[in-house]
Amino acid sequence: MTASSVGVRAQTYDNVTSTPRAATRRITSLDLVRGVVMVLMAIDHVRVYSGVPAGGPTPGIFFTRWVTHFCAPAFVFLAGTGAFLLGEKLGNKRALARFLVTRGLILVALELTVLHVAWTFTFDFSGLLAGVIWMLGWCMVLLAALVQLPTLAVGVIGLALIFGQNLLTPLAGFTPASMHWLWQFLYLGGEVKVGGVSLSILYVLVPWIGVMAAGYGFGAIMTRPRDERDRFCLRIGLAATALFAIIAGVFVATHPAPNGAPPAFLRALNQQKYPASQLYLMMTLGPTIALIPFAERARGWLASAVTIFGRVPMFYYLLHIPLIHAVSLVAWYLRDGKAGAARFDYAPYVSIPPGERWSLALLYLVFAVCVSLLYFPCRWYAARKATRPAAWMRYI
Repeated sequence: MTASSVGVRAQTYDNVTSTPRAATRRITSLDLVRGVVMVLMAIDHVRVYSGVPAGGPTPGIFFTRWVTHFCAPAFVFLAGTGAFLLGEKLGNKRALARFLVTRGLILVALELTVLHVAWTFTFDFSGLLAGVIWMLGWCMVLLAALVQLPTLAVGVIGLALIFGQNLLTPLAGFTPASMHWLWQFLYLGGEVKVGGVSLSILYVLVPWIGVMAAGYGFGAIMTRPRDERDRFCLRIGLAATALFAIIAGVFVATHPAPNGAPPAFLRALNQQKYPASQLYLMMTLGPTIALIPFAERARGWLASAVTIFGRVPMFYYLLHIPLIHAVSLVAWYLRDGKAGAARFDYAPYVSIPPGERWSLALLYLVFAVCVSLLYFPCRWYAARKATRPAAWMRYI
């Protein structure tokens, strides 16, 4: 729900262009933030196979889902930031654009093939999900065009798409029915038939391309001296968080709660993700940006371990879904004496009766096991990518 953490890596690739700029020191805070959201993402994907619903009815279930809302915004925003940093190192916007288009199309292909099999453990391609990796890929393709503009212009366009996204709904009403699929692709979402294949569009392009473009503009801040960029991160992050709190608080206070509604605090946090509303993005990106200066100062074995995930996010993503799927089937078998694998033929859309669902304790135990297992291959891949990278590694 993947940069991005799953996005563009801020590295120098000699085989992307023949004239890269001199390499600069990695911004470790970005790797750590990416790593944190990769770990949080695993909670939600274990939740899929546990049968626990996506939010409600108890605070424990609500926050199990809510804490993972930070993942997709961070993925996409930092993908834009990574694209800017890579462009600075390449010193060639045409080379950057070629990389973005190539990697974006690779991500789209992976979503519809490898990740479909990983989610379902089937080879039935009649029903496909256009999820976060699909969206991330197409946003990279669109960003390839935007990077030809000045950095400030890209950032402003991004903010305009985020805050003006609601204008697209009435515009869609004036479009001929034959073009409705295009609006589904851009903003409305839903099911699209392509030949004999049903494509369920969960992640649309607007406002996410705006988030990536805003992240690209944010990259210019991350190249400033550390003290200066820390001040900018705190100001931007805290301002966005405060604005969210004020608007969400006023909305909850002025709209009476229906019978049986959760407390006001939970209603304020329960923002629209599909498509991602302005409040949803302020709620998630504000704290993420504000935490970057603190991530820069993080030390110790835990910070180092999490940073490993942030250095190889796409590799982590490709591994974590089949691993979670397999470990979850083992957990179901150990608990019930049967795996019930057929229930996950349409994952991540899973419906399990309340009486059969896992407890939160089991959910978090399986999550901890999976993340621990992921550390070892990710550490190996990070070391290999840093010391003996193959050409294909720049895309994974």
